Amino acid sequence: MTAVAAVDLGASSGRVVRGVVADGTVHVEEVHRFPNGPVRLRDTLHWDVLGLYREVLTGLGLAGEVGSIGIDSWAVDYGLLDERGALLGNPVHYRDARTASITPPDGLYEVNGLQFQPFNTMFQLMAEPLLPHASQLLLIPDLLSYWLTGERGAEYTNATTTGLIDVRGGRWSSELTRALPPGLLPELRHPGDPAGVFEGVPVTAVGSHDTASAVVAVPAETDRFAYISCGTWSLVGVELSSPVLTPESRAANFTNEGGVDGTIRYLRNVMGLWLLQECLRRWDTALEPLLRQAEHAQGSLFDPNDPVFLPPGDMPDRIQQWCRDHDRRVPESSAEIVRSVLDSLAAAHRDAIADAQRLSGKEVEVVHVVGGGSRNELLCQLTADACGLPVVAGPAEATALGNVLVQARAVAAVHGPLAELRRLVRQSQPLRRYLPR
Repeated sequence: MTAVAAVDLGASSGRVVRGVVADGTVHVEEVHRFPNGPVRLRDTLHWDVLGLYREVLTGLGLAGEVGSIGIDSWAVDYGLLDERGALLGNPVHYRDARTASITPPDGLYEVNGLQFQPFNTMFQLMAEPLLPHASQLLLIPDLLSYWLTGERGAEYTNATTTGLIDVRGGRWSSELTRALPPGLLPELRHPGDPAGVFEGVPVTAVGSHDTASAVVAVPAETDRFAYISCGTWSLVGVELSSPVLTPESRAANFTNEGGVDGTIRYLRNVMGLWLLQECLRRWDTALEPLLRQAEHAQGSLFDPNDPVFLPPGDMPDRIQQWCRDHDRRVPESSAEIVRSVLDSLAAAHRDAIADAQRLSGKEVEVVHVVGGGSRNELLCQLTADACGLPVVAGPAEATALGNVLVQARAVAAVHGPLAELRRLVRQSQPLRRYLPR
């Protein structure tokens, strides 16, 4: 039996998970969970990264004896260090408005292959007042790893979300980083590489972009699958061996992000369950009763990727106003708004999967929904209906499982390619299948 600790930080909560690989199975146990969210200071939205580090230390203390530690988190956000290695200010939240008016320069997609998102790291750096004082940049998982070990690096899968990687060459782009201070970007690491030692325990680089870890744990039986890593965001795409950098791909707003074992996560970002989270926060109510009502409610389709839905705020009012502005039926009750969100997400999932197949040439026979959204039965059924394809839901703990499996392979507790890791997930985790109606 081999046990490892997976630190899994999401945009609304974080946790530390103890993962055990034994007898051809993999299981995870949450040992510590803690809230995460933005902190507004004057007119800027920040992360409480020191609070997160404190909670990580607490969780590692509760994980018991382990053979490795790995950290994953959301993408794009970073901390800047001075020449002494001290943090320059609290990291800014990607939902902060400082990049709202950014216009991307021409020619980026042919190099970095990224869907335009105004909060990508390269655009945040254009609005970063502390950049002239910075000696080095570390993405959030790399920053926490540095505080644990004293060693710096940039894990590859997360680095590809910065917009500063040459996606063909798999390295920092000299063209795109020319204007940055020399030495700002650390050496790249890859999933499975050693990342230092914390209190005698090796720290291992994993797919530190949480979606990269989640895709490792997609329980696919063949390569003819699409995935939806469904949480605060829905990351909808297919797994490829090389990027798609055509003008048509750029126009369709698809991104080419690095995956574990040299794969490409060819995907589109869809706003995801953030819409529901903000609605529930506004209503101060639980989701389950509303889901039961929404099953029989009438919804209205809206564009979940409209930038109006990106910042925190009164999401029910924004959805209603969007429908008014676009001559759609306005959902009135809470149940109708929930149904509108789920119908709109299912339609966005359908469109992204259809576009991914058309643009990449990859045939899809089944859709895997992983992450917290796999527990939402109505969303999974609506996605199957919209796509006209079977949906396999689960595991909900895909990110933690992918983190654990990459660590387990690094310490030789498991062996083999991604297909073998996915076989362990199929053997170990409960899955549910939804057929289109």
